[in-house]
Amino acid sequence: MAEKEQQFPGQEQEPPGEEKEMHPTPQSEMKDYKAADKLRGKVAIITGADSGIGRAVAIGFAKEGADVAIIYKEEHEDAEETERLVREAGVRSFCMAGDIGDEAFCKEIVRRTLDEFGKLDIVVNNAAEQHPKDNLEEISTEQWHRTFATNIHGIFYLTKAALPHLKEGAVILNNTSVVAYRGSGHLIDYGTTKGAILGFTRSLAKNLAERKIRVNAVAPGPIWTPLIPSTFSAERVETFGSDTPLGRAGQPDEVAPSFIFLASDDGAYMTGHVLHPDGGDFIGD
Repeated sequence: MAEKEQQFPGQEQEPPGEEKEMHPTPQSEMKDYKAADKLRGKVAIITGADSGIGRAVAIGFAKEGADVAIIYKEEHEDAEETERLVREAGVRSFCMAGDIGDEAFCKEIVRRTLDEFGKLDIVVNNAAEQHPKDNLEEISTEQWHRTFATNIHGIFYLTKAALPHLKEGAVILNNTSVVAYRGSGHLIDYGTTKGAILGFTRSLAKNLAERKIRVNAVAPGPIWTPLIPSTFSAERVETFGSDTPLGRAGQPDEVAPSFIFLASDDGAYMTGHVLHPDGGDFIGD
């Protein structure tokens, strides 16, 4: 196997990480994206929208005309920058901080979105956390429960709260991962939740098909987001993504178009499916 090449300068952050502290800064602004009003008049909730993939999706949706609820945990400066970039596209937005592992907070997200925008069309379940450990014995019961609370329970809480307000043509999009397919020996709890998201997506898609609500997912490979320097060692960060067939990590704005496609009428005949912007990291059925 070829030696991994350096991709990024060695760096580490405390979780959950901040995009403004990363070098190089992730590419999230969709600068070369050509919009076509694909989401004009739509309203979207996006969790984990302060940075990384969530920020890129928020900006992409805004460029396509959607109003956006920017949901995040505690990274206030990053969230404010996302809102600035979203509003530059001429749409409405608001920021809301809290823990999606708390069902009451998820209900409040939906309530405020309806108060601000009057309706809800798209739910993007993007927020996640990971805590690498070398073996199962090192994963505490607290960590296991915490990872599930954010990565899968939060999706259940928010989607359940949103469903009574979603009409025919609405869309639910979930962010799973390449590790749901190939596994990860040092991200056992994270990989397990991402597999659960896959099952949730496919099952809910069948359940909601008669209501004409589409449910799909995106399974990114290694993407340069704050999750990486805030959870991996500086040494590992240096070569992050270099072992993919394309030989590099992806950028958030290379993932966002998958969400835009699935959220728009371009993906009108797709439900229960997964798109794979992963640099060839997973090749299979």
